[in-house]
Amino acid sequence: MSDTVAKRGLRLNLSRSHKQLLSTFSGLFVLAVVFTILSPYFFSVNNLLTVATQTAVIAIIAIGQTYVLITGGIDLSIGSNIALSAMVAGLIMRANLPVPLAVLSGLVTGLASGAVSGTLVAFGNIPPFIATLGTMTVVRGLSFTLTQAIPISGLPKTFTTFWGTGSTAGIPNPVIIMVILVVIFAFILAKTKPGRHVYATGSNFEAARLSGVNTRKVLIMVYIFSGLLAAFAGLIMAARIISAQPSAGDGYELDAVASSVIGGTSTMGGEGTVAGTFIGAFVIGVLRNGLNLIGVSPFIQKIVIGIVIVGSVFLDRIRRKD
Repeated sequence: MSDTVAKRGLRLNLSRSHKQLLSTFSGLFVLAVVFTILSPYFFSVNNLLTVATQTAVIAIIAIGQTYVLITGGIDLSIGSNIALSAMVAGLIMRANLPVPLAVLSGLVTGLASGAVSGTLVAFGNIPPFIATLGTMTVVRGLSFTLTQAIPISGLPKTFTTFWGTGSTAGIPNPVIIMVILVVIFAFILAKTKPGRHVYATGSNFEAARLSGVNTRKVLIMVYIFSGLLAAFAGLIMAARIISAQPSAGDGYELDAVASSVIGGTSTMGGEGTVAGTFIGAFVIGVLRNGLNLIGVSPFIQKIVIGIVIVGSVFLDRIRRKD
């Protein structure tokens, strides 16, 4: 019974998402054409690789936010998880312990933080906004407390090369990691039973529960995914700047929400795709890069991106009424 309801909701979501995906991609294409005309440097290979590398972190955390938003929640702790995961990994590397152990510890840290948020929402019945706001504050405090707000620098070259500054066949490693994670989590959401249950939970929580979906398990799972993906992003950020910063990721949860919403994820739950979010992240990345190239002030950039976000939510509400 639960799978029947979940599959029906998934089919409805996918039919709508195909149209949204095309719309988002069209918007990205128009942006690329405009900036290509306005700046001779935009469409160069080096700049396109730069855009992809800069977008990698946003795209990765936006995947986790998409899962959470589809269930009707929100994760405000993403930025703090980025920092704490990187700090934990950095401390272990500074102690001259193996890099793989440090990476694993960083990923587990993000996973554990996500599990706490998910448990508060699923079993504590605390609204996601409040639960993750609390987690965000605690986790950020832990990040500063670990080293008394002192960054951890001098990270091993094996770590920084693989996770940040290196490339494979001319493609930056962060971009490769991003693509792998997009493929994995897109498959889970669109093609597996847990993914169908995510849509069912967000479409109608009570109906999903009565149909046999373990809604508490689903909620914990999506916050775990969000925390884990934030940890991946934290490792990439630390590797790129060759240091773990306790203030890293500040405000990035808003970029994650923006990418998801622009990509067609509904703020009301029940709709969204990883592919759409992936394109949405590149809309943000291309906007920032293009505006930088034509000399637009960073303050004006915030205004433009804010307008794009509000416009996306407004269109989502109109689409919901149709």
